[in-house]
Amino acid sequence: MTRLWWGLALLCVGVGLAAATAIRSIESALQQTLQIHEPGTTLVVEPGDSLNAVLARASKQGWLTDSRWLGLWARWQGVDRSLHVGEYALDDTMTAQQLLMLLNAGAVLQYQITIPEGLTLKQAIARLQQHPALEHSVTGVDDPRLLALVAPHASAEGWFLPETYAFTRGDSDFDILKRAYRLQSELLAELWPLRSDMTEVTTPYEALTLASLIERETSVAEERPIIAGVFNRRLRKGMRLQTDPSVIYGLGAGYDGNLTRRHLRDEDNPWNTYRISGLPPTPIALPGRDALEAALQPASGTSLYFVARGDGYHAFADTLEEHNANVRRYQYQRGPGYRSTPANNEAP
Repeated sequence: MTRLWWGLALLCVGVGLAAATAIRSIESALQQTLQIHEPGTTLVVEPGDSLNAVLARASKQGWLTDSRWLGLWARWQGVDRSLHVGEYALDDTMTAQQLLMLLNAGAVLQYQITIPEGLTLKQAIARLQQHPALEHSVTGVDDPRLLALVAPHASAEGWFLPETYAFTRGDSDFDILKRAYRLQSELLAELWPLRSDMTEVTTPYEALTLASLIERETSVAEERPIIAGVFNRRLRKGMRLQTDPSVIYGLGAGYDGNLTRRHLRDEDNPWNTYRISGLPPTPIALPGRDALEAALQPASGTSLYFVARGDGYHAFADTLEEHNANVRRYQYQRGPGYRSTPANNEAP
């Protein structure tokens, strides 16, 4: 009986020592600092990854020196059951335990990309496809998924809200465009009931089209409602809009930066507002909120013409005679400082 008790005592001591050793090993593994030597290092958790696979990958990279005890502790804490797919930022101040908590919380690295107002859809897609953290899947402006979003409209141009979008690695360019389409549709639905009786557009799509013309004509916020007023008055009077950006859009890759009289006389360009009456058949760019608000709530006034002054702003005129004088003043005598956008903080 004495030997039995001694055996049990020794067994308990052995188990206790083993447990204490295991606890110290786990504590040591948890408190180890990640061996990160390059700024911007990230750990990617792929769909289907187990925690053990992720920790093994971190060990192979040399970021962890002991991952076996980490896996045991993670299973004990249930961390391995809530692994979030994504990309995680690592640095040399982080402990292994902090890494596990990061993985458990799903604190994935966020990226941002901005689609500026006035880009064409083609330009926006190209911008999205330049970002290395986005999956590139959109084949172009005629991608069937984009056309399905905007159906029954035959063109997807204009339907995507210019905005700054946050995303995580693994998201695609189509994911961003799908969100941009939803936001643009919601914005149109919000603003359409607020339209004034001075606007000549009769459908939300016409509002989108007119807003795209306004967006391409000026980057000056206070000018948008004024230019909208000019366009709406011309539509009301049955005057052609005669806006260069729409002609340029119709030329597509054929535009070399020089808009000529031959281009303005082209009867085969459906977007040639020097030859067609009313609005062009589709938007010509991606308009933002300000341009949409201007299209639906144009400023009152009497101007029917405007021309770029060369400092980013425009000169407005009520008569063709006044307009031609402005053209001679601002267009025929362009100086070396001529520009289409205003300088920072410049007042008109």
